Amino acid sequence: MGKQAVDVRNLEIVTGRSQKRPAARGSSALELDAVIHERVRLGIISALAVNHVLSFNDLKRLLEITDGNLSVHARKLEDAGYVKCTKSFVGRQPRTEFKLTASGRRALEGYLAQMESVIQSARKG
Repeated sequence: MGKQAVDVRNLEIVTGRSQKRPAARGSSALELDAVIHERVRLGIISALAVNHVLSFNDLKRLLEITDGNLSVHARKLEDAGYVKCTKSFVGRQPRTEFKLTASGRRALEGYLAQMESVIQSARKG
């Protein structure tokens, strides 16, 4: 799957891992990581940023989403290298836990900095 870019004024949203591209002259082009920008995935990453580890059921309850919805979005984050998924058994019960990776933390910090810039620009306008 290739990258897809949508240019909206000086804001560019890309799918897949964010890569630095040179900004157009006179433009403060900003790339938002669409893997994180999606509401549910942002919720997952934000929850993991303040909790060392969360189980599948903890995340499901916290975000108030279905099993299938959480599975799909968690897989996208895992494929991007932002979240680590560990599956184990507690007794005979399966347990799936999620942890934010160092790459995921950097991506979240970059995303938040970019959003702060967008908000500041909007307030100036």
